[in-house]
Amino acid sequence: MSSTRRAATLPVAFFDRPAEIVARELLGTLVVSTAGSRTAGRIVETEAYLGRDDPASHGYRNRRHARNEALFGPPGTWYVYLSYGMHWCANLVCGAEGQASAVLLRALEPVNGLETMRERRGVTADRQLCSGPGQLCQALAITRDLDGALMERSAVKVFGSEGAGPPPAVVTPRIGITKAADWPLRFVVEASPWTSRGVPAQ
Repeated sequence: MSSTRRAATLPVAFFDRPAEIVARELLGTLVVSTAGSRTAGRIVETEAYLGRDDPASHGYRNRRHARNEALFGPPGTWYVYLSYGMHWCANLVCGAEGQASAVLLRALEPVNGLETMRERRGVTADRQLCSGPGQLCQALAITRDLDGALMERSAVKVFGSEGAGPPPAVVTPRIGITKAADWPLRFVVEASPWTSRGVPAQ
């Protein structure tokens, strides 16, 4: 599928729910960035982080500081942080304001502006354009400038699928973390070739 025609921007109410539900239902939706040239990708992989009760969350035990302030904002807020001092990672805040729960965008299927993505990423293989949190941010020109912005008013918006529910998904433990790594909060579009990492046999 390569069409970028989609319904309206996802409403705040979509994100005002538990992060694990939002993470599952974000699969198949379309992220459109108008930062610079227009680029877009369909979400194929997400991870949920549950806030103050989740040891892997940046908001664990209500730890609050200047760098994670957006995480405590209203649902539908972008939370963008720097991973390992190298890569931006984009999250959407979920649940009630102050809960610090969010969904990390882990991988996209690139569908629009691929030439621009190749230039930004410095790669030629389409498979490598958005196959990880840092890669997709680079491809869509997502930086710290997006942090704290309400998604529906920002240069990077998420659009729901027209008349279709989320695609079939596989649920796995989260990856790339050391705390609560066995929690089954990674959601992957079944059989998608665009994910950041393969899915174990079910």
